[in-house]
Formats: sequence, structure tokens, C-alpha cells
Amino acid sequence: MASQMEHTLASEASLQGTSLHTGEKVTLTLKPAPEGYGFKFRRVDLEDQPFIDADVDKVRTVERATTLAEGSVKVHTVEHVISALVGMGVDNAIIEMDANEPPIGDGSSQPFVELIKKAGLQEQSVARRIWEVSEPIHLDTGKGPIITIVPAKEFKVSVTNVGPDGRVTQYFSSTVTPEIYEKEIAPARTFTFYEDVKPLLDKGLIKGGSLENAVVIRGEEVMSKEPMRFNNEFARHKALDVIGDLMLCGKRILGHVIAVMPGHGPNTEMAKLLKKEYSTMKRKVPALNIPQGEGVLDINDIQKILPHRYPFLLLDRVIDFEGDNKCTGIKNVTFNEPFFPGHFPGHPVMPGVLQVEAMAQCASILMLRVPENQGKIGYFMSVDNVKFRKLVLPGDTLVIEAEITKMRKTIGQATCRCLVNGEIVSSGDLKFALADR
Repeated sequence: MASQMEHTLASEASLQGTSLHTGEKVTLTLKPAPEGYGFKFRRVDLEDQPFIDADVDKVRTVERATTLAEGSVKVHTVEHVISALVGMGVDNAIIEMDANEPPIGDGSSQPFVELIKKAGLQEQSVARRIWEVSEPIHLDTGKGPIITIVPAKEFKVSVTNVGPDGRVTQYFSSTVTPEIYEKEIAPARTFTFYEDVKPLLDKGLIKGGSLENAVVIRGEEVMSKEPMRFNNEFARHKALDVIGDLMLCGKRILGHVIAVMPGHGPNTEMAKLLKKEYSTMKRKVPALNIPQGEGVLDINDIQKILPHRYPFLLLDRVIDFEGDNKCTGIKNVTFNEPFFPGHFPGHPVMPGVLQVEAMAQCASILMLRVPENQGKIGYFMSVDNVKFRKLVLPGDTLVIEAEITKMRKTIGQATCRCLVNGEIVSSGDLKFALADR
């Protein structure tokens, strides 16, 4: 159950080409970045070489492409390169450009995929934090486009694209992994309708545009320099854009994105909504000096996973999943605990054996999250290296940390500890087995 770690680029790599809207020559360079850095654009052609975060709060315009701005500094058409980075499993990168827009290439994200492969990937020392969406998140623009994200144990994108008068109605649906992204999504080229693009061409606003970097639909005719790469290439490109635009929320997600008539406007609106929902979820976490959580389980969620009930349910909340093998829970120790009247009356102390049980319940949550283990019960096999360092008293908030160190079929081993105010109060190594109820 090794956790999935963050990745950056193993080296820097550059790509030269023409920007779509200005027709200028541009060099784009991808560079490694430290853990937790995310994606940042850098305009190396400007004084002080300013950075712009790939963040939905920086979105300024979404007409025909997604534009980010920091003050007067802008970067246009960012969705393809971000999509490639996300799709290929990169978490942290610096994207340097000597113009305000990346090279358009052939209108797909394939050139950026090849650039990422040229640079290589480097595993980092921090577990990748992925937000598992637990409740449906819905956006209805009222103008046709609809985006809904429903809970799923994978990242999946389903897109239905409908053009004017019902033209080029297409559908595409797939989970998103680096292998699938490279073969099934990245090659899909951008497309446009002739009636939309002709006024822009007449005004000289798409100086780098040609049939070599976009597919143009004129009436029922599809104009392209080469045959269509997929029979639903337009829907696949919409999925490509969705992946890039949604990442502007700042979090990778587990969930099924269902998009009807998506575009950069609706996509970035959903990214804003995702960022808001994530912030709301995080506010559920107690104001303690504890690691930031990527998901929250309240007492009702916990009771769906664990068979324990009062007075032996010793977790009030789960506040952190780090990868697949680390979990942090909370137990609010109150004076009304059923064990205090009989455990050192007049000087109540939480029994050490119950702290060990709290550790076991936290570790069990991790094992029972695995689909094939759901509905089972965990039983102790052994407890080793248990140490009690400080007393746990009424009013304390017990932070329980568990890390699965070994998992073989239904046998698991975990290293656990309990903390109060950031100080370890107990710790131990647990071994237990799962059995059917």
C-alpha cells in the first residue's frame, strides 16, 4: 500500500513554436519545482521575470482560451500545457515563456506530452494529496453548458459536445491515467466553427492560426490538413480542455466529471466552485496545529466504516488521508467519558489501553477503505513497542496518527501514535487481521 508520491520533471526541456493569437515565435521551457509548488508560469521576456500562479483566482478572460493575469502581466491559452502536465502525472513545475502565449503546435497537447517525456519525471518525497469528492458538485450555467462532478474512486471525464444547430454532436468518456491521456486524449486537436473564426481572422486577431493547428468546421464540411485522428476528436479535445481548466482549482481530484457542452467559461466556473467547496470542507477541521487534511470523515461516515459504537467508538472525526497508507483522526476527550468515573476517580486519566484501541481504529479506517475489505472487522493479532509518555486528561484533544507499513491480503501492520498539543503521549506497532462479520 505504498503511497503515491508527488512528481516533478527530472530535467528542464524546451519547445519552440508559434503562438496562436499573436503569431509570434515563442520558446516554452518546462523546469522542475519543489514539493507542494504546483504550477507557475514565468514571463522571462519581461523585466523581473514575473511569475503567475496557475490558479483560478488569476483567470481574467475565457473567450476562446483561458487567460491568467497578475496585474498587467498576462499569459494566454494556458489550458493545453496544464492539461498535459496533469494528464502525465506532473504535480510541480515552472513553465517559462518568452512571450505571452505557449506555442500552439498542432492544436493538441501532444507536443507538451512529448516535451514532458523528454524532460522525464522525478519522484519527490511528499505523498500526492488528492481530494476525493464525497458529494455531487453541480454547475448549471442556465445557457446550456452543465458540469457535474460525482463521487468516484478514480478520476474520470465524460464529455458530450454539441455544436450550433446540433452539428458535430459527439461523446467521449474515460478514466484519466498517464497512459490513457497520452494515447486517447493528448492527440485531439482544437477546433472551431468558420462563422465564429472568420470575423477574428478578418481583424487579424488569430495571426498564428491555420489548418495545421486547428480543425475548422464550415457548414457540414470539416476542413483539416490531415484526416481526423478520432471519430470523436472534438469531444476528446473538450475533455483535454476540461482537465487543464479544472486543475486551476489547485487540487487533483478523485471524481467523475460529467460535462455537457463544456467551454473555458463553464470549466473555470467549476474550478472556482471546486476551490470554494474544498475550502468549506477544510473549515470543518478543528483549529489545531495538525497536518492539513485532504478529506474529512465525520462521526456518521466513521460509523459506516467501523463496526464500533458508543462507548467503544474512539474516533470522532478523520481529518487527513495522506496517500493510501496514512490517516489522522481526532478524539475529543471530555469529562463525561464513561471510563473516567472508575479510572482514578478524583484524578481522571484516559486509560492507555483505550489509546491503543483508538490507534487501531484509525489504522482500520485505512484498511477498510479498500473496496474488497469493506464490511469486514479488524481483530488484534499483536501489539509491540507500546510506550506511554504523558497523561491524557479531560479537555484534551487526542490526535491519532496511523501509517500502514505492511499489507498482505487481510493481514496488516501499522505504526501509530497519539499526540496532544503536538506532543506524543503514546505510540506502538500494531498487527491485526480482517475477517468477515
